[in-house]
Amino acid sequence: MLKSHADLLDAYALLTVRSGLNITPGQQLVISAPIEAVDLVRRVTLHAYAAGATLVTTLYADDETTLARFQKGPDASFDTAASWLFEGMAAAFKAGSARLAITGEDPGLLGSQDPEKVSRANRARSKAYRPALEYISGFAVNWCVISCATPSWAKSVFPKLGQEDAIKKLWTAIFSCSRADLADPVQAWVEHSANLRARTDFLNARRYSSLKYRGPGTDLTIGLVDGHVWKGGASPAKNGVICNPNIPSEEVFTMPHRDRVDGIVRATKPLSYGGTFIDGISVRFEGGKIIESHAANGADAFAKMIDTDEGGRRLGEVALVPHSSPISASGIVFNNTLFDENAASHIAVGQSYTETMSGGNALTPEDLAARGANKSLIHVDWMIGSGEIDVDGVRSDGVAEPLMRKGEWAA
Repeated sequence: MLKSHADLLDAYALLTVRSGLNITPGQQLVISAPIEAVDLVRRVTLHAYAAGATLVTTLYADDETTLARFQKGPDASFDTAASWLFEGMAAAFKAGSARLAITGEDPGLLGSQDPEKVSRANRARSKAYRPALEYISGFAVNWCVISCATPSWAKSVFPKLGQEDAIKKLWTAIFSCSRADLADPVQAWVEHSANLRARTDFLNARRYSSLKYRGPGTDLTIGLVDGHVWKGGASPAKNGVICNPNIPSEEVFTMPHRDRVDGIVRATKPLSYGGTFIDGISVRFEGGKIIESHAANGADAFAKMIDTDEGGRRLGEVALVPHSSPISASGIVFNNTLFDENAASHIAVGQSYTETMSGGNALTPEDLAARGANKSLIHVDWMIGSGEIDVDGVRSDGVAEPLMRKGEWAA
């Protein structure tokens, strides 16, 4: 029997609490969400309390009020951020609260606004958010990112459909890609995580020193840090709770060395960052640093993004995703990084995740940097994989082994 939208939404919320976050009795939960996600938030909240959460606190965002700032706000406002709010979030994470982020904002909201103001606002927010981000990038607590179909996002994905049909189609895609429409979504994620773990076990056993990418517009070598660790699917946070940070997730990922990236690479999907569409990205790396960048659309926004700080021009993550992933197979470009990054292999400029270095969670910032970890106020994923990309794993003796061919696993 076909499930109703209400049943599917409830299954999605239950999956989020049990498989995404794995809320433990006595734990608090902090949620951020677009205001249109209130129905989903309410269901997540019910399941979180049923799982033993002591308090669920939700922070709502509204695209219209965000836009109002850029339309009417004084110039000085764009160097201002709610540091008090992020300090409070950091305090919550320090005390052991779980974190849920629900995405769904309009991906092109600020496309017509002054890119300099957008860049300043993003930089101010990134600086203010740093105390809280360190708990997330360090995997100190169980956290998860999911999505909610909103009118503006749905319309950007399906511009030829009416609003109601676009939202319905986007929800269908979200439920399908998240496995929420299966008979037992929680068990499906247990099996899916086991498959991802088998892939990470293989990669961790191979101990490649670098990855070599070739394809249209791409000839790139990404050196990996010594002692890198491949991750994917469910993993234990520092607090011991096993969680799935992203739903959906089709990636296995690890830490590139901040100084060992060389060559050219071309993005295969558009990037939505800070309310701006950036498409046709191509860059050149030398000694780990982006020394040249281009984009067909949003070039200024991309340039300002990577100039956020010194680490913004270097990589903090490299991830492999087969071209046949369910998200890629859907044929939908979601204009949302959570989904699009799981449709294609990708890289991320900015902050490294310490969990992807052996013993990284116990190292000081100075030790992490000495071993090749990157530090930045940003962490932005963008897609470089497709059915035309080949990837080799290069051993420490220089021998290259086929890892992916035409976007599919070769080993």
